[in-house]
Amino acid sequence: MKKILLSSIIVIIGFTFIGRLSYLQLFRFSPDQTFEDPAIKAIYDYPERGYIYDRNGELLVGNQPAYDVMVIPREVKPLDTLEFCGLLGINKTTFIDKMKKARTYSPRLPSVLIHQLSKEDYARLQEKMRHFKGFYIQKRSLRYYATNSAANVLGYISEVGEWDLKNNLYYRAGELKGRTGIEKQYEEVLRGRKGVKFIQKDRFNRDIGPYKGGKLDTLPEQGKEIQITLDKNLQEYGERLMHGKRGGIVALEPKSGEILALISGPTYDPSLLVGRQRSKNYSKLHYDTISKPTWDRSILAQPSPGSPFKTLNALVALQEGVIEPTTKFKCYNGFYVGNTLRGCHCGGGTRDMNTGIYRSCNAYFAGTFRKIYAKYATTDEGMDVWEKHMKSFGLGDYLGTDLPTGSPGRIPSKEYYDRAYGDNRWASSFIISNSIGQGEVAATPLQLANMTAAIANRGYYYTPHVIKNIGNKGSIDPKFTEPNYTTIDRKHFEPVVEGMANVYKYGTAKWLQVPEIEIAGKTGTVENFVRINGERMQLTDHSVFVAFAPVENPKIAIAVYIENGYYGARYAGHIASLLIEKYIKGEITRKDLEKRMLEKTLEHEYAKPYSGEPFKINEYVW
Repeated sequence: MKKILLSSIIVIIGFTFIGRLSYLQLFRFSPDQTFEDPAIKAIYDYPERGYIYDRNGELLVGNQPAYDVMVIPREVKPLDTLEFCGLLGINKTTFIDKMKKARTYSPRLPSVLIHQLSKEDYARLQEKMRHFKGFYIQKRSLRYYATNSAANVLGYISEVGEWDLKNNLYYRAGELKGRTGIEKQYEEVLRGRKGVKFIQKDRFNRDIGPYKGGKLDTLPEQGKEIQITLDKNLQEYGERLMHGKRGGIVALEPKSGEILALISGPTYDPSLLVGRQRSKNYSKLHYDTISKPTWDRSILAQPSPGSPFKTLNALVALQEGVIEPTTKFKCYNGFYVGNTLRGCHCGGGTRDMNTGIYRSCNAYFAGTFRKIYAKYATTDEGMDVWEKHMKSFGLGDYLGTDLPTGSPGRIPSKEYYDRAYGDNRWASSFIISNSIGQGEVAATPLQLANMTAAIANRGYYYTPHVIKNIGNKGSIDPKFTEPNYTTIDRKHFEPVVEGMANVYKYGTAKWLQVPEIEIAGKTGTVENFVRINGERMQLTDHSVFVAFAPVENPKIAIAVYIENGYYGARYAGHIASLLIEKYIKGEITRKDLEKRMLEKTLEHEYAKPYSGEPFKINEYVW
């Protein structure tokens, strides 16, 4: 009986194993198993990366062929190392180091030995590769740029690292991946899907043909082309105007939130980060800690907004019902905080909202700011209301764009000031600098442009974005097509828009008028200083300008920020007027102004020495 039971158990176990193996082989086979099988070699076929076009269909980024020398360490046979190194243009030490790295990654999977051979090197090497067992040439595509602009927006691609290989099973050693900008944000769309061929090997490690007759092989799928919202001509022109200047420019289409130009100065040619010199060029750019060409000032810099911020304080005061457009304040060539006179450059006199905006009167907006807080029983309550209004314009937080990086700016809260002064130990006079866009408020050029678009639309904005179409289907995130409404009623915008239009007619930008285009704008001069051994050292002010045009049915909203650019109308205002004319008319009529802005630089300002301590604006570290 025991023998029968034991025999039965053995038979049952045997059939169980046979059945399970048959099931796995016939019904549950996964192509992933082939990657683990030493008798099967996988050869990848890499697709072309998706092309990138501008809003008008002009090519920005395409592809060019490149060739990598690959190695499968366990298949390498004895070779003439010196001859091979000579063909590759490397020394023996480099060859040994790369082979060690390849074996560490995997003795049986391919690794890149030499990146991105030129066509000439490929042609010369291809004839002799048959003499070097275990090595082969893999064709890839590298980026080709049809523009020398928009480097920070477009981004770059580079080889995946150890972290990528561990955290994303899609990638294999030597593959390329988007690292910054659009290349990073839309990596999964642009990269496509690589194909693979499985080759069966015999016991002598020789190729004997396609595995399973090629049934498991897949074809590559080219990456989808995308169309972005940038205007190539406007972007290139803006970068030319920024020659020798540091700062950021952002231009938006108010009715859609589409980003027309995203400019950072100084910048670099995106083609520098392509090819075998990529690593060397990147190091040079990245470690330039003076001009910082890889640091995108248009979305990362957070200066004080200066006088353009006055328009929002006017809107909040109107919404809160504490002033009318006809309400007047006296300017004593400044305004008093206690017994201290804070300066103003409007010329003094009595100001209403219109003259307060187009003459940029500090006293008018200080009085307006005080009235907002005086409405409420406590400063904390007034601060909550003011903060809510300001944040409804997209300030003080990330805007939710489709850019992979950015800064939040700053709209201070009551908690912010409680930490500085103590709870219930401060008043509106403590933070009066916020009334004129100085103090503790901070905004990126992108946020300033978006704020301006909200005014141009009379109370709403669309989330700024750079994607327009994916694969010719127009499929973009629905959040970019839904308006975001501010807390200000539409009726309150007209007097503010009128004041901004008069900035060009009678005010601080009356010398910047563009023939046949009615523009509404606001100049800004942002205080700039450093502290050396605890003492304040004044530096040249930053130049800020915001504008939209035409006043009715706006087609462009723009913000320009120029470091050490003097007053708002000088550099930022001139550049903004040229870009507006370029976009709306397609040509420049004021050739003398264009010539000055293209030729003038601020390098003499940036060369001025200071202690090297952290750069500060209004007591806060830059």
